Amino acid sequence: MKESEIVVAVFPQSDGTLKRRPALILREMPPFRDFLICGISTQLRQEVKDFDEVISETDADFATSGLDSESLIRLGFLLVLPRPQIIGSIGEISAERHQRLLKNLSDYLMKQN
Repeated sequence: MKESEIVVAVFPQSDGTLKRRPALILREMPPFRDFLICGISTQLRQEVKDFDEVISETDADFATSGLDSESLIRLGFLLVLPRPQIIGSIGEISAERHQRLLKNLSDYLMKQN
């Protein structure tokens, strides 16, 4: 598995249950090579403008994503998971989209309040 891949992982939900869901590998984290991932959802109404990103059937990288329908890549839904907790890979996004998402996240983290 590598950065920019879309994987299936087990996410804790707000009610304490666990749910399998697609996620994007944003970065491999030191020192144990865990992954920083963000959740992917079909709930487009949750989009945070100029932060999250929608991937649509008309996008050039949708076919390689492994997603079934238009989905929201949620940068605010972050988790660090060890490799064994990732069930498997279903696809990947373009390098350009991956870099854009990393920039959105970095810009937000560096923003002065």
